[in-house]
Amino acid sequence: MVLDAKKIAVGVTGGIAAYKTCEIIRDVKKLGAEVRVSMTESAKNFVTELTFTSLSENPVICSLFDGHETRGISHIDLARWCDLFLVCPATANIIGKVAAGLADDFLSTTIMATESPVVFCPAMNSSMWTNPLVQENVLKLKRQGYRFVEPDWGTLATTAEGEGWGRLASVKRILHNIKYTLLGTSELENKRVLVTAGPTRESMDPVRFISNHSSGKMGFALAEAAKLRSAAVTLIAGPNHLDVPDGVKYQRITSVEDLKDAIYEEYDQTHILIMAAAVSDYRPKTRLSHKLKKSSHEHRLDLERTTDILAELGKKKEGRIHVGFALETENGVAEATKKLHAKNLDMVVLNNPLEPGAAFDADTNIVTIISTDREPENLPKLTKDAVAGVILDRICERVKHNYQKAAAV
Repeated sequence: MVLDAKKIAVGVTGGIAAYKTCEIIRDVKKLGAEVRVSMTESAKNFVTELTFTSLSENPVICSLFDGHETRGISHIDLARWCDLFLVCPATANIIGKVAAGLADDFLSTTIMATESPVVFCPAMNSSMWTNPLVQENVLKLKRQGYRFVEPDWGTLATTAEGEGWGRLASVKRILHNIKYTLLGTSELENKRVLVTAGPTRESMDPVRFISNHSSGKMGFALAEAAKLRSAAVTLIAGPNHLDVPDGVKYQRITSVEDLKDAIYEEYDQTHILIMAAAVSDYRPKTRLSHKLKKSSHEHRLDLERTTDILAELGKKKEGRIHVGFALETENGVAEATKKLHAKNLDMVVLNNPLEPGAAFDADTNIVTIISTDREPENLPKLTKDAVAGVILDRICERVKHNYQKAAAV
């Protein structure tokens, strides 16, 4: 999994947003990370120790003297153990303490001893967040290398407060920051990556359409993997119900022609194209302006080919890297290899939806990566996030090779 073997310490302070930390812990555990939690005395008023013990599957530490019999010096042990220290929610109090160099409880003492990255997720009343003293403390900590996931604008804890800045950042943004802090690289810095995802729909009438079962999960995972490597990412996707990765430019489309228009708008500025969308090969020759009524007669549906976008772009790719996907149920490697050459691709990712663990809408995939510069690479069943990571690794290798080749000329 994406965060396998990563160790995350989570410090919980006394704010109403503490309940959201439960979801964050659950999600990073799903991604393979090990989690240990510490709580301030105030945090216990919002979420119980038992809740965090259950979610993290580790004892919760609340005092400088908790667990010293078995752990030694517990705050030093935790500080040395973690790869990342997440403070969520971070109150004005803990931000002020750390900025002032104070260490008078377990959490502040552990932060002071931590050499790994520390990420604060502030959550507080908007008047507190905008207070010049709080902002001065935040700037001071940023200059010292501490990281912040800035709060969102939104509904605050009480109805009297209404809306304002200070609401804890979305779980999605916090998770992206955790991933970027632990896994992020600068390999694709100054590169623009265009990813397509999900199905297309071709209308028969105002009600019915031709489509496929693509969920878009693979393409969304690829967009996030590219973003983690510091690329400027644009994601163009057909109908889906997924969360857009943080920091990614997003455009939603419906038909093949919509997809083509959206790609061509971005293509001139694109360095790497990853065509993961499941594009319809055919569309109804005639689209009715009214709903087709059921009758006792059979109805014939005439189809015509849609535009082969990837083949068209292959004729003008110049120095760009093109990655295609091939979904095959028979003669997979042979068919994917044909696609590789016919469409002037650098890489084709082959999968068979009939294989257990590689079905549409699954969270896992089983793929073979076929490229012009190496033997076919068969990957075992992996999460789609992990598959995306391998694909981006291969793309980064290609970028590095192309750079070295250009520098040698």
